[in-house]
Amino acid sequence: MSHKTIAEIQEEIIDEFSLFDDWMQRYEYMIELGKSLPLIDPQYKLDDYLIKGCQSKVWVFAEMNEDELKFTADSDAIITKGIIALLIRVFSGQKPQDIIDAELSFIDQIGLKEHLSPTRANGLTSMIRQIKLYAVAYQTQKNHE
Repeated sequence: MSHKTIAEIQEEIIDEFSLFDDWMQRYEYMIELGKSLPLIDPQYKLDDYLIKGCQSKVWVFAEMNEDELKFTADSDAIITKGIIALLIRVFSGQKPQDIIDAELSFIDQIGLKEHLSPTRANGLTSMIRQIKLYAVAYQTQKNHE
């Protein structure tokens, strides 16, 4: 299996969302994506891994696997779980530097932000920031090895 870039994965997501006529269908699809999220190990469902700035609880854990970051996550809210599932799909299995440099165009292109409440939109920003912070931490660690 060839490795997909962050841009290619975003294109796939944009194509998938374009198949739905309205936002109810898109929300249902996001809920389905959330259900397919690989379960986070319960040992990481601690405050240390909670994303600050989210209305609902969202845990994100990252670990280096060779030179790629692998993410697992969970949320206690179904829509939020769908949102983090999309982010994990985009970022998991990517190199830290690629995550740091990534421009997330798919969020605006599928109209996600405009269909989220202000608190959820803030939560989305917090999730992205935390994922990028993990990438920065691992990249810094790698540079010092």
